Amino acid sequence: MQRLRELGWIEGRTVAIEYRWAEGRTERYTEITTEFVRLKVDVIVTVGTAVAAAKQVTSTTPIVFAIAVDPVGSGMVASLAHPGGNATGLSVQSTELAGKRIELLREVLPNLRSLAIIADMSYSGSVLEAAEAQAAARKVGIDVDVLEIRRAQHIVPAFDALKSGAQALYVCPDALVNANHARINTLALGARLPTIHPFREYLGAGGFMSYGVNNADMFRRAGDFVDKILKGAKPADLPVEQPTKFELVINLTTAKALGLKIPESFLLRADEVIE
Repeated sequence: MQRLRELGWIEGRTVAIEYRWAEGRTERYTEITTEFVRLKVDVIVTVGTAVAAAKQVTSTTPIVFAIAVDPVGSGMVASLAHPGGNATGLSVQSTELAGKRIELLREVLPNLRSLAIIADMSYSGSVLEAAEAQAAARKVGIDVDVLEIRRAQHIVPAFDALKSGAQALYVCPDALVNANHARINTLALGARLPTIHPFREYLGAGGFMSYGVNNADMFRRAGDFVDKILKGAKPADLPVEQPTKFELVINLTTAKALGLKIPESFLLRADEVIE
């Protein structure tokens, strides 16, 4: 919204905006997109989890994704340079960051031997990232237990089924996790598991550490895509952008609650320390 204002698009004057929230329920994507098409919107702004459903409803209405885990691997676009079709936007390349997140966990937990990964297996981006995280962990001798969820009601049973011995929890991002990250963190804290997340916003309710893009920056940059499309550009001709900056955030309050001593050198590397 801020970026659009800077570019001259004032809500209620030069642009009308319809807002909908899917509440983390993927089945709502189709009905929301159908409603947008009926309203004849000029562009739909969303996140990666909604793109596949939106593209099934419309192959003509432009779609801009502000955040997508792996748009090529998930089949949202043909390639980053030449998206083709009616969707484009910003990729967080989260699957490529999986190895880095495992590395960061090992720095804080040098004795890490057993890792749990929680992922929504109904979203292709989470499936890809879970596989990358699993491969990266196994490469350095860490055992992995994947907690598969598809709905909010699967979260508690997933923790109940967690194998004893898990020492940390890797959280894969998607709409379901976005809507339920506080619950996941609370359960992880109860199980005394430090968590690593993709976004700083997920550190509420006891999240431990995040490494990834700045969400606000991604949505700002999405405003430039919307501006170009409203001025006549086609999504197929707008290359998908990749982030250049990644942030490391540590929640020291959670570290203390878990009895973890974070090395001073590690804290000095953090972009933000929550106390």
